Amino acid sequence: MRIGVLGTGNMADALGTQWARAGHELLIGGRSRPKAAALAARIGGRGARAGSLREAAGFGEVTLLAVAYEGVEAALEEAGAAEGTLGGRALIDCTNAIVPGRFTLATDGGPGMAERIAARAVGARVVKGFCHCADAVWRMTPPVFADGPLGVPLCGDDEGALEAVRTLVRDMGCVPLDGGGLERARLLESTVAFLLGFWFGGVEPRAALPPLAAQGPA
Repeated sequence: MRIGVLGTGNMADALGTQWARAGHELLIGGRSRPKAAALAARIGGRGARAGSLREAAGFGEVTLLAVAYEGVEAALEEAGAAEGTLGGRALIDCTNAIVPGRFTLATDGGPGMAERIAARAVGARVVKGFCHCADAVWRMTPPVFADGPLGVPLCGDDEGALEAVRTLVRDMGCVPLDGGGLERARLLESTVAFLLGFWFGGVEPRAALPPLAAQGPA
């Protein structure tokens, strides 16, 4: 699969490295060409190379948007998203719009990040995913724990885009979880903010979740 990556930070590095190892071809796009070139060199793999944000947006079947939420609008503008450069592509939104130290959403009171991105990226088929774990988890090979492989919730409206992203989830040794349509992405975003409060407080949030069998019949 051909994957364009918008961003040169930790999430771009972690996910891009995993996908390159799985044999996918990457084009890393950044506002700084030297940073994009440095990340492409670190990732290596099959044809990982660097370019501009616009070049990465027009590169493949799938595009990963991996920038800090404060920089999303500028990155999409530079990538030409309003002009349709992402049209028809599966656009993975792994961003978290969380107020530092407060663990609340910066988007509170309005549409979630995934919906805002979908509104700005003309023709893109947005899938929310890979937002519930830090880059250290995505660097694990594979992310498997005591009770099995990590589940990755995905929210999106386009089945073709979802299936492409499910493939990328499986290629990392994880399990895709159907989270519903894109309107439910804001629930995932809120859940991540809530969980971060536990994690940063040194509390294991899984202690609050009983096994599925304990819930009784649906």
